[in-house]
Amino acid sequence: MSDKWIAKRMSQIDASGIRKVFDLAASMKDPVNLSIGQPHFDTPQQVKDALCQAVQDGKNAYSQTQGISPLLQKLQSYVDTTYQHTDRKIFMTSGTSGALMLALCTLIDPGDEVLVFDPWFVMYKHLTTLAGGKVVQVSTYPDFRIRAEAVEAAITDKTKVILFNSPGNPTGTVATAEEVKILAAIAKKHDIALISDEIYKSFCYDGEFHSPATYNDETIVIDGFSKSHSMTGLRLGYVHGPSAVIQQMMKLQQFTFVCAPHPVQWAGLTAWEMDLSENLQDYRRKRDLIVSELKDDFEIQGGEGAFYLFLKTPWGTGTEFVTEAIKNNLLIIPGQVFSSVDTHFRLSFAAEDQTILKGAEILRKLAKQGSTTKD
Repeated sequence: MSDKWIAKRMSQIDASGIRKVFDLAASMKDPVNLSIGQPHFDTPQQVKDALCQAVQDGKNAYSQTQGISPLLQKLQSYVDTTYQHTDRKIFMTSGTSGALMLALCTLIDPGDEVLVFDPWFVMYKHLTTLAGGKVVQVSTYPDFRIRAEAVEAAITDKTKVILFNSPGNPTGTVATAEEVKILAAIAKKHDIALISDEIYKSFCYDGEFHSPATYNDETIVIDGFSKSHSMTGLRLGYVHGPSAVIQQMMKLQQFTFVCAPHPVQWAGLTAWEMDLSENLQDYRRKRDLIVSELKDDFEIQGGEGAFYLFLKTPWGTGTEFVTEAIKNNLLIIPGQVFSSVDTHFRLSFAAEDQTILKGAEILRKLAKQGSTTKD
């Protein structure tokens, strides 16, 4: 095969650093794994039963592109009650990743700029590249907060989209109401599309979740069942926003994903009615556990939501620190996977308590190892 077959855009898309860590984990013997970006609990039994029943009932052909009517009606009713917008429509997607791809490919022309907040979820950069756009990074260091002046300074006449994520991956930061209001106003003022990735909204530990759609009725909201219901492999997401944008996204879905997996949509009906607040309480407890274990040896910012901490390394670069962690049988993700700088690492506390405690013990040991070296 000739290299000339490969599209030039592919040279701008790197293999995921997270996938590299997953591949490494497969070759390690019983690693202490704090790298996984998904819930550690299994898909609820009621959801699995509903999925199996849908398959047995023959719900295996294509659904309508927008999704099955019973699920659409429930979600549309929720959206209408929550936002009370006169022009906000919803449709089902193949996971939130599918929704992100559809949104960016619908909105971005070659050369357009997309503002993302550094650190950012790794997929944002590469999906923007796929759409022909360019990512412009707005730093949120050192405390992972959004600053109006930094956003304004990054806007140019090529800025087409602001991509926002709260609670955030990798930082676990939950944006305050004031931050969200400011961002919504900036997007409105400059006539920039605002995409809000809300896949972790069920995991807020210290306060309420705030969506920019509350303050800007043109916000495009992306959400799904993957994290809240541990349905990552079942690929069920949804998106809602102004009808003109949604219609174009659905048109693109017809010629790409076709529809969200049909039997999974029926399982989504069951999932939507479930009360999983116990899982939220358990993750809050796990967050408190890992923070109590690490607070004396690491500078901790964020962590108010999702199930991640993005920690500054006590010595060396993020890559150097993670390399040493892996030598000690601990799997974590180097911060440069999510950022323009290599000063942090991400850990996930979506794990059993025993694994969290083992990981914390290794991290404390590594932190002290660095201080001893300095001495």
